[in-house]
Amino acid sequence: MMIAGPSQSIPELQTFWDKSRRRVEAELDRRLSAEGPESARLFAAMRHAVLAGGKRLRPILAIAAFESLNGHDEAIDSVAAALEMLHTYSLVHDDLPCMDDDDQRRGRPTVHVAFDEATAVLAGDALHALAFEILARSAPPEVIVIVAQAVGPTRMVGGQMADLAAEGQVPTEELVRRIHERKTGALIVASVTAGALLAGAGPGVVRLLESYAHPLGLAFQIVDDVLELTRDAGQLGKPVGSDLKHAKVTYPAAVGMDAARRKAGDLVHQAKQALQDYPGDAMTLQALADFIIDRDR
Repeated sequence: MMIAGPSQSIPELQTFWDKSRRRVEAELDRRLSAEGPESARLFAAMRHAVLAGGKRLRPILAIAAFESLNGHDEAIDSVAAALEMLHTYSLVHDDLPCMDDDDQRRGRPTVHVAFDEATAVLAGDALHALAFEILARSAPPEVIVIVAQAVGPTRMVGGQMADLAAEGQVPTEELVRRIHERKTGALIVASVTAGALLAGAGPGVVRLLESYAHPLGLAFQIVDDVLELTRDAGQLGKPVGSDLKHAKVTYPAAVGMDAARRKAGDLVHQAKQALQDYPGDAMTLQALADFIIDRDR
């Protein structure tokens, strides 16, 4: 099942999204080719995870930031693909029986179901390593550092640890915010920043884009929390009820469904306001913010 991007009612964004996703998926397909029979099963598992569809939001945000500043570095497609590999590796591990124990992702069996648990662990490890090999060959050191920090122990992986540790706790908005900003938001911020740096953005522009991406990343995960409770598995392409099964701390659990929706809307408004003095073409970035709040999967 291919998970859709923006609604066809936003034709300019849909055109950009489709074009960017084709670029990213062509690069992913090229990068995920086994070099011999001894690596065939591992690459098959990696391809199962990465090429199963998906929104491709993180690479698309990187490309949007890059193009908004008239970037011309051909490395953007490689960096965008690496960002998607890092995101997917985290999903492969998140789905494992020792973590969230989910059997479906993007409308297909998760990697540990389609292959086996050990292969899923190794496929995630391999995606992580390959992503950084690509970044090392394609991106300047500052981009590599930003991405490494985003997926490391103080941010994404630390957020995953905090998410597990918080299971069964009484949720508060502050607790959920801290988890979401690390587990989900950090790589979203890094994706926008990476695209801007590849386009030659200076410190002031990078800070401005961080002010856009921080609330956007939190809004994205709040909407995920809401969709988990309001859509069925066929619509989402993954099991529903996992948050309740594991007693996860979520925004609806902390503040209620209506307040969670309002918070997501306020954050998207904040993200768009951050672009008021943006020196580049902010139209696509603004439209992507609207998609975050309007999406239905």
